[in-house]
Amino acid sequence: MAYLQDEKAEVDIANLNLGELDLTTDEFILDEVDTHIQANLEDDLVKEALKTGVDLRQYSKQVESELQRIEQASIKDYIKESQNIALLHNQITACDSILERMEGMLSGFQSDLWSISSEIQTLQQQSVSMSVRLKNRQAVRSHLSQLVDELVVPGAMISTILDSPVTEQEFLEQLHELNNKINFAKELSFRETLACSDIQDIVDRLKLKAVSKIREFILQKIYSFRKPMTNYQIPQNTLLKYRFFYQFLLANERTVAKEIRDEYVDTMSKIYYSYFKSYSSRLLKVQYEEVADKDDLMGVEDTAKKDILHKSGFFSKPSLKSRNTIFTLGQRGTILSPAELEGPILVPHTAQRGDCRYPYETLFRSQHFGLLDNGCREFLFLCDFFMVTGNSALDLFNCIMGKTLAMFLKSMSTYVSDCYDSIAIFLCIHIILRFRAITAKRNIPVLDKYWDAVLELLWPRFELILEMNIHSIRSTDPQRLGVLDTRPHYITRRYAEFSSAIVSINQTFPNEKTHTLLGQLQVEVENFVLKMAAEFPSRRDQLIFLINNYDMLLGVLMERAADDSKEVEGFQQLLLARTQEFIEEILSAPFGGMIAFVKEAEALMEKGQLDRLKNDEARITQLVRGFSSSWKQSVEAMSQEVMRSFTNFKNGTSIIQGALTQLIQYYHGFHKVLSQPTFRALTVRSELINLHHLMVEVKKHKPNF
Repeated sequence: MAYLQDEKAEVDIANLNLGELDLTTDEFILDEVDTHIQANLEDDLVKEALKTGVDLRQYSKQVESELQRIEQASIKDYIKESQNIALLHNQITACDSILERMEGMLSGFQSDLWSISSEIQTLQQQSVSMSVRLKNRQAVRSHLSQLVDELVVPGAMISTILDSPVTEQEFLEQLHELNNKINFAKELSFRETLACSDIQDIVDRLKLKAVSKIREFILQKIYSFRKPMTNYQIPQNTLLKYRFFYQFLLANERTVAKEIRDEYVDTMSKIYYSYFKSYSSRLLKVQYEEVADKDDLMGVEDTAKKDILHKSGFFSKPSLKSRNTIFTLGQRGTILSPAELEGPILVPHTAQRGDCRYPYETLFRSQHFGLLDNGCREFLFLCDFFMVTGNSALDLFNCIMGKTLAMFLKSMSTYVSDCYDSIAIFLCIHIILRFRAITAKRNIPVLDKYWDAVLELLWPRFELILEMNIHSIRSTDPQRLGVLDTRPHYITRRYAEFSSAIVSINQTFPNEKTHTLLGQLQVEVENFVLKMAAEFPSRRDQLIFLINNYDMLLGVLMERAADDSKEVEGFQQLLLARTQEFIEEILSAPFGGMIAFVKEAEALMEKGQLDRLKNDEARITQLVRGFSSSWKQSVEAMSQEVMRSFTNFKNGTSIIQGALTQLIQYYHGFHKVLSQPTFRALTVRSELINLHHLMVEVKKHKPNF
C-alpha cells in the first residue's frame, strides 16, 4: 500500500503540472514568478480553458477525480498482474545471472583470441622469414646447380670425344658442350674460382683430343681436293656441314686453325691455277684457225692480201668453218643473250671431236663464266666456313685466286696485243660489263678489280683498232681499188656491217668514246664514197653510185641499229638529197626542154613578166607535140634504166615512183602556165594530154601509185 501511496502522490504532482509549469525546482526564485506565470499563460491548454470560460477550480476537481479513478484502475491491474510481475522479476534476475556468466565466458574468449592473434602474428613473421630463406636458398641452388652442371664433365662426353668419329652427329653435339665448358672454365678462371682447377686438366685433355681429330679430318678433306678428276665442290659441301669444327679451332687453337687455312689456300690456289691454265690452253685449240691480222682493215683493198698470199705460195680459199667474219656481226651477237651468256661452258675435247671451231669471244665467255661461277662459289665458301667478311674476305680470296687472275690477265694481254678483230674485242668488253653486273647483283665484290683490269686492256685495243680502220679509209686511193662499178662498194659494205654491229652491241651499255670514234669513221666513209663517186666521168653514174651505197648503208644499219640513231639519220638525209638530184637528172634528158620552160615561166609569173614568153609559140608547140609523141617511150626507157642501175629493187621502184610523180608535177605546171591568158590564143593547147589520162597511163609504169 505504501508503494501505491507513493504512486498516487506522484500522480497528484503530475496532475498539478499544467503544461510546462514547473513549481518544484529547487532553484525557483520569486522574482521570476511573474515570468513563469506569463509563460504558463501561453500554454495552449491554459489558453483553451481561459477561452471557454471554464472554472479552474471545478476543472481541477474533475481532473483530480479522473486521476483517482485511473489510479484505482491501475492498482487493480497491478494487483491482478502481481504474480506475472513477480515471475518477470525472477526471470530478470535469472537472466542477469546468465548474462553475468556469459560476460565471464566472453571475457575468457576475448583473452584467448588475443593470445591466438599474437600467436598468428608470430607464425606470420616466421612464415615470411622462412619464405625469404627459401627464396635465397633456391637462388643459390640455381646458381650452384648451373655451376655444377657446367663444371661436371659427363662420362658420355668423354667417351664420345675420345672414341666417336667426328662425322657423327653425337660428336658434333658433344663438341658444342665441350666448347661451352671451355668458355665457362675461362670465365671462372678470371674470377679465381677454386672449383675451376678441379676440371681444368680433363677439359684441356679433351680439347687437345678434339683438336687433333678435327685437324686430321679437315686436312684429309683438303688433301682429297688434290686427287685427279676430283669434283672439289663435293668435299667443300662436306666441310660446310662441319663449319663449327673450324670455329672451335679458331676459338681454342689458333695455330691449328691457321695451319688449316694456309693449307686450304695453298691447295685451292694450285687447283684453280692448274685447272684454268689447262682449260684456257685447250680452249685455244678450238678457236678459228684463221683470225684477223693487221691487213684485215676496212680500207684495205681485197686484192692486197690475196697478192701477198699468192706471192708467198700459201694462198688457199679459207674454209667457212674455220674463218670468222671480221666486219659482220652475224650470229656472234647472240653470245650476249642471257641464255648464251650464262649457258654451260664449252667442253674443249667434245668440240675437238666434233671438229667445231669458235670465235675468240665465245672462248672468252666460256673462260670467264667459269671464273665467275667458281669465284662466286669460292667467295661464299670462304665467308661461310672461315667466318671472314669485308677486307679479310677479299684478302683471303685474292690469296687463292690471285695467281689465276694474274695468269688470265697475262695471257689476255698477249692475245689482245696481236688481235685485230674489233668486233671480238667489243663483244668481250660487253661480256665483262654484263658479268660485272651479275656479280654486283649477287653482291660478290671480289672480282670487281679484275673486271676493271680486263676492261683497261680491252678498251684501248678496241679504240686502237677503230682508229686503224679510220686511218685505212682515210688513206685509201680510189684509183688502186680496181674497175669502177656503180654497185655498192665492198668498203662501204664493210663499214655498214661493222657500224651496225657496234651500234647494236653498244645499245645496252652505251659508251661516249665509242660514239665519237664511230662518228669519225662515218665521216671518213662519207668522204670515201664521195671520192669514189668523183672517179666516174658522168654525173648520172656518180649519183647512181652514191645512191646505191647510201641505200645499202641504210639497209644494213636499220636492220640492227635503232631508226633514230645518228648514223641512220645522217645517211637518210644524204640518200634523200642524192635521190632527188638523180630524179632531176634522169628527167632532164627526155623532158629537159619542158622542165626548163616550166621553171622559167613560173619565175616570170612570180615577177608578173609572163608576157615575155608570148612570142615563143614555136617553142611551146614543139614542147607540146614532142611530149605527146614520145613520153611513153621515154618513161619506159627511164624505168628500165633505173631498174638496171640500182641493185636494190625496192630502192629502184621508189626512185621510179619519185621520178613519175615529179614528171606529173612538171606537166601539171606546164598545163597551168599554158592556161594563163597570155597563151589562151595558142591552137596547140588543144593537143595537151589530159592530166587524168596521163596519170592513168603513168600508173601502168608506177607500182602502188
